[in-house]
Amino acid sequence: MGKIIVAGIGPGSSQDITPAVLKAVGEADVIVGYKYYFQFIMSYVKEGCECIDTGMKKERERALQAFELAEQGKTVVVISSGDAGIYGMTPLIYEMRRERGVDIAVESLPGISAFQKAASLLGAPIGHDMCIISLSDLMTPWEVIERRIKAAAAGDFVTAVYNPKSHGRYWQLYRLQEIFLQMRSADTPVGYVRQAGRPEQEVKMTTLAFFNPEDVDMFTVILIGNSQSYVFDGKMVTPRGYYREETTDGTKVGQNIMIESFRTISKELRSQDYSLGHKWALLHAIHTTADFDMENILYTDEGAVETLYNMICKGELKTIVSDVTMVTSGIRKGALQRLGVEAKCYLSDPRVAEMAESEGITRTQAGIRLAVEEHPNALFAFGNAPTALMELCELIRKGKAHPAGIIAAPVGFVHVRESKHMVKPFKSIPKIIVEGRKGGSNLAATLCNAVMTFDDAEQLKPGRDL
Repeated sequence: MGKIIVAGIGPGSSQDITPAVLKAVGEADVIVGYKYYFQFIMSYVKEGCECIDTGMKKERERALQAFELAEQGKTVVVISSGDAGIYGMTPLIYEMRRERGVDIAVESLPGISAFQKAASLLGAPIGHDMCIISLSDLMTPWEVIERRIKAAAAGDFVTAVYNPKSHGRYWQLYRLQEIFLQMRSADTPVGYVRQAGRPEQEVKMTTLAFFNPEDVDMFTVILIGNSQSYVFDGKMVTPRGYYREETTDGTKVGQNIMIESFRTISKELRSQDYSLGHKWALLHAIHTTADFDMENILYTDEGAVETLYNMICKGELKTIVSDVTMVTSGIRKGALQRLGVEAKCYLSDPRVAEMAESEGITRTQAGIRLAVEEHPNALFAFGNAPTALMELCELIRKGKAHPAGIIAAPVGFVHVRESKHMVKPFKSIPKIIVEGRKGGSNLAATLCNAVMTFDDAEQLKPGRDL
């Protein structure tokens, strides 16, 4: 009995054929393949070797000839472009071996696939998890192909696209682009190579938004980057993760996670019609709590976030006062330092205990009274104590406090709703309120952070001060 060697001859250049394949070609009694590919191996074929070439779409005929010749005791090499196991002859040979029930030895020799060659020409676009999708629906129903496209896009895989277009298939690539744009940034790098490794080779790079399906044909391989892919010095790069502390744009890993989280939350919001300031505060609130009910209960005065941020930038707002230390702890130290703002909580001030005991009030109430004496124009942020918020309201009504703004997010069951209702009549004071019983120190802190980073809202790029 002879044997069959299925060999990938690479994308189309003799320099990209592996030594193992060249050795097999040089020792073959018969070589079977698509006629176009013989030009790449003829100089390696031994004298007397029979070369049987067939036309396009004659894969079964090629496989059948290979078995008939091997059954005659010959060593048959079946050639495929790229890697014979990727959309090539190897699976068919194994299937036919099973179908025929013959004891013919089959060996598979890998080759450089077109997507690998294209990737090397583009830079390093496949440095992380990837997948390959063929848009040819000759043997796979389009419904299955589209399901795989959606999975690749949702899974953030670097995606290689084979058989992107033909004379009869013109719309499928447009549909792929449409699906990817629903799940990936419009700036996602896209590279494509025509006739990779051959004299006619063309290498191009663009973005997902500007990619033009009319610019490719059946001889083109397309590579779509993932959410981490970028272009540097004319090359497309998908990081493997060796430089995990920082990315190419200077953002750290923690910030990248936060950015992706905000993008996810933004897509899942019930409405997309919020003002930028309200949306920025809402994204922070949902990110902190994982509670989309915030969309129903977060209230902001018109322009509240913008107004407070502008006051900070002008130096008019230099102090944030909180009711409890947990709020102060959650306010980003980097943002405070960058903007020249001080965050204070009076709860541990020794004067507070004295005042609370002597006047029969809570320590948080006493803390607010002291804060108002020293910082009547601060931004006041409440995440725990409704009595402290009610105390501030009383001091405002007496003309003793003139807050730059109020963040009202106390949590609990007693006087919580009422304290928030008490804040709303102060029309001239910018307010951010978590209505109802919900709230907490983490919410009050994150809403302070939203105010201080409002200049990052338009680019949806949170976490600068992590």
